[in-house]
Amino acid sequence: MTNGMYEIVSNRRIAQDTYEMVLQGDLSFAENPGQFVNIKLEGLYLRRPISICDWDDATLTLIYKVVGKGTQQLAGMKPRKGLDLLCGLGNGFDMKKAGEHSLLIGGGVGVPPLYGLARRMVYEGKKVTAVLGFGNKNQAFYVEKFKALGCPVEVATEDGSLGTKGFVTHVMENLSYDYYFACGPMPMLRAVHACGRPGQLSFEERMGCGFGACMGCSCETLAGNKRICVDGPVMDSSEVKF
Repeated sequence: MTNGMYEIVSNRRIAQDTYEMVLQGDLSFAENPGQFVNIKLEGLYLRRPISICDWDDATLTLIYKVVGKGTQQLAGMKPRKGLDLLCGLGNGFDMKKAGEHSLLIGGGVGVPPLYGLARRMVYEGKKVTAVLGFGNKNQAFYVEKFKALGCPVEVATEDGSLGTKGFVTHVMENLSYDYYFACGPMPMLRAVHACGRPGQLSFEERMGCGFGACMGCSCETLAGNKRICVDGPVMDSSEVKF
């Protein structure tokens, strides 16, 4: 874990209530797709955890949805403003476990960390298909960016306004794959897990500290309770207990 100041390069709306923020600063902490940062915001006691979408040698990309005071404050920030970040938090996806053909399954703001994963897996020559789920077409984002990586993309929306009508599991039923990486809300992860295939689940959870001190983000596993911020947010599907 590291702590540092990062400067906003851009902060733009990319879908309904959804924003993309690009930051610059020390990126030596970035190791695996699936990790997250914890952002300090003025006037708010608890930091806000945001998953890392992607990074390169110069910039860090975060995508967040406006759902409360913290993210509303983030949405109003302009370029050149500095942000205090705790970085390098959580573990990430283990790409070494991927099979011959993996599905990357994202729901809503669970989509961002899968983009960074997809980019690296495609670079390594791995076969991946992205399955992205949203409430409706106005909430959809990064569909074209996934396609630009060269991987097939399937979209599901609850109202059928874009792609398949229904949930990501409806799309999965018609696809061939031997492993998956999933990130999204608990009902989605539970449904994906019920498919019985091997894979990795990245959990979305409210966190107090982000580094294991408060025990506020525990989840039940076959080995007992584990902290999502430290033992996760990515966990092997075989150890998760729903």
